[in-house]
Amino acid sequence: QVQLVESGGGSVQDGGSLRLSCAASGFIYNRYSSYCMAWFRQAPGKEREGVALVYPAGGTYYVDSVKGRFTISRDNPNDTLYLQLNNLKPDETAMYYCAAQPGNYCYLWKPADFLYWGQGTQVTVSS
Repeated sequence: QVQLVESGGGSVQDGGSLRLSCAASGFIYNRYSSYCMAWFRQAPGKEREGVALVYPAGGTYYVDSVKGRFTISRDNPNDTLYLQLNNLKPDETAMYYCAAQPGNYCYLWKPADFLYWGQGTQVTVSS
């Protein structure tokens, strides 16, 4: 059973930075490197929103609102996913989740397609 554990959340002021990590384990039939990995976020009372994803081959995709400020990366030898968050804004306060989907067919606007999810790490941005 694949397990995902996020860390790195915290409280920062408007314009601050954080680096989130997602440690993955439990890969039996398919290696971590063969998974599409993504970050989502959900604020209280709002729907879960896709933030960024990285394909097995390394290509990345970002939601427009975070382009130029957030960077997703993966460390395949260590089964770890990262999200660097720069110039954070108060309305980006949310629980941030990492998610995994085997293969290349994954989309930020289809969270239901992702098979595995972490428990989340809280990011709070104050003005």
